[in-house]
Amino acid sequence: MTSERERSGSELLDRALVEEATKKSGLIWVRGPGTADRALWHVWHEGAAYVVGDGPGEQPLPGLSDGGTAEVTVRSKDKGGRLVVWTAAVAELAPGGEPWRAAVAELKGKRLNAPDGEAMPDRWQRECRVLRLTPTGATAPLPDGPLARPPLPSPATTREPAPAGLPRLLFKRRAR
Repeated sequence: MTSERERSGSELLDRALVEEATKKSGLIWVRGPGTADRALWHVWHEGAAYVVGDGPGEQPLPGLSDGGTAEVTVRSKDKGGRLVVWTAAVAELAPGGEPWRAAVAELKGKRLNAPDGEAMPDRWQRECRVLRLTPTGATAPLPDGPLARPPLPSPATTREPAPAGLPRLLFKRRAR
């Protein structure tokens, strides 16, 4: 039987693992109820992961709703393997409120290749959702077997094979 002190220490270690792993990872894999895992970029701020999406040009957030839960899988930034799986309470931030502005200030610095630069927070306020994913407690055990699945449907297509002469053009040595 585990004592209260051991259980408390284990919870602290779990919380530290969740925070450090999520803070350092560029992507988290999030699964809402009845949906497939989806890779989301995020930022860790004040004890929770924040994501923005569901607007034009932003990442989709299917199955994530205010007051719901989600399963978050965090990968290693250097090796890409699963580090920890945790359950999150999902909360949608009210656009324009103080918590929303603080989260958006953090998210804005992490958003790559934004089409509208400094106008991005205004667009997010009008067209997107900002969600806070707060850890609810202990971590889940990592699965034993592989979790490979077919890719999600996408409008992206595979381009034609590279022309046979392309490698010679790319790696041609320049005459001195």
